[in-house]
Amino acid sequence: MAPRVTASSAKVRPVVVPIRRGRSPHPGARGDQSERPFISSAMLAIMMLIGSEMMLFSGLIGSFLIFRLQAPFWPPPALPRLPIAVTWVNTFVLLSSALTMTLALRAVHRSRQRLLRRYLLATLALGVTFLAVQGGEWVRLVAHGLKLSSGVYGGTFYLLIGCHGAHVTAGVVWLAWVAMAAMGGRYNAHHAGAIEVCAVYWYFVCAVWPLLFGLVYLM
Repeated sequence: MAPRVTASSAKVRPVVVPIRRGRSPHPGARGDQSERPFISSAMLAIMMLIGSEMMLFSGLIGSFLIFRLQAPFWPPPALPRLPIAVTWVNTFVLLSSALTMTLALRAVHRSRQRLLRRYLLATLALGVTFLAVQGGEWVRLVAHGLKLSSGVYGGTFYLLIGCHGAHVTAGVVWLAWVAMAAMGGRYNAHHAGAIEVCAVYWYFVCAVWPLLFGLVYLM
């Protein structure tokens, strides 16, 4: 006869289920930190903002072209001419700031804090210089009789260029905030999202200006 197996004589081996740490047992769960979004929420927001601003400038440029092509004289004989030579130099200043911003991005991706601060401050200085030169030219134009109330010519000029100037001012304020944070060592190769988003906006204001300069000053 076969021996009887009792509860006291049987040896029960526990079943050990291996658990992998750092991963969720269910695919796609929130515990999996290895999956990252293709584009951050901040970058998506700034792209949507730029899309709306492009529509705004498209409407303003379209209105300007309608008035410009219908006018027999542009600018009107009684109004002062725009300062083309100074604006050429100012255009170079603004486009140079796009280069320094690119160098700042390269520095933060390499975690080179000193170069990052240097290029951010250079971009900020170039942006402030652009606004200062443009503001000085506006004061001279107003003194010579070109005002917002000077017909369609004055109205479209100040509306288009002023709208861009407002965007540059917002970019300068943003750059100042980012530069102050960079002074405290806040950004590096693993934390560069704020600078990348700011750079996208700054590239936008730099890209719009040559189009406005060609239409308003040179056309």
